[in-house]
Amino acid sequence: MLRAGGVAVFPTETVYGVGADVRNSGAVGRVFSLKNREPSQPLMLHCASPVQMHEYVAEVPQWVQPLMSRFWPGPLALVFRGTDKIPPVVTGGGQTIGVRMVGHPVTRDLLEELGAPVAGTSANLHGEPATSRFACVSPVLLEQVDVALDAGLCGKDVPSTVLDVTARPPRVVRVGAVSVQDIEAVVGRVQVSPQPPIPGPQPLS
Repeated sequence: MLRAGGVAVFPTETVYGVGADVRNSGAVGRVFSLKNREPSQPLMLHCASPVQMHEYVAEVPQWVQPLMSRFWPGPLALVFRGTDKIPPVVTGGGQTIGVRMVGHPVTRDLLEELGAPVAGTSANLHGEPATSRFACVSPVLLEQVDVALDAGLCGKDVPSTVLDVTARPPRVVRVGAVSVQDIEAVVGRVQVSPQPPIPGPQPLS
């Protein structure tokens, strides 16, 4: 379904996601439409292994490798400088791309079989909370996707932590399942961006 340009709902170890094959700009555009998401808000690459991200990431600094070894697969997304292989619709017109190695076995199998990353975000309508319970995924969203993988309860309703590693010290864009203290234990001091004053899970998986 993904190879044919479909959009899928899938489990991660944090919350349910919705996405499409990164190589299909039209399918990726549908993700924005289904969620009522602003085109300027980038999606994230969900990968099964670091090999899948290589043609989309311009550089992986040496000091970032320990983070990847410690936290991948898992709920830490790293923001890198992207390459021209990434469709502009994925990055919202920006020059960077968020990447995470998904830890949930169902989606890891899906990504390995697809042989490419899925560009996606959390499976919720824009402005609504993300969820780790399939039963709580918006029925409006489910009616519009092509396939949905029901893995029951997949996480704890806590989104991934997003860390921008395009500069040093790195900057925590969103605090999530991996704590700032755990990151600093690996790479030293990090900056933390002001967090949105919104209670509960944020809408990016």
